[in-house]
Amino acid sequence: MEPKSWYQSRTVWGGLIALAGGVAGAFGYGIGEAEQVELVDAATAIAAAVGGGAAIWGRVNARARIAR
Repeated sequence: MEPKSWYQSRTVWGGLIALAGGVAGAFGYGIGEAEQVELVDAATAIAAAVGGGAAIWGRVNARARIAR
């Protein structure tokens, strides 16, 4: 299995959203299960976009060729 960055993990994002939901609940705000699923999907999409953009930016600004 290929390693991946923490921000590419749906499990990590799900845990962060669940943690945020718990903290929000402690302050009187409610986040339902459906909203948590939507937040995880949105966070995953954002992380993929940021990761892809960073990869492209890194390659464009690289100072050396990729070795074969």
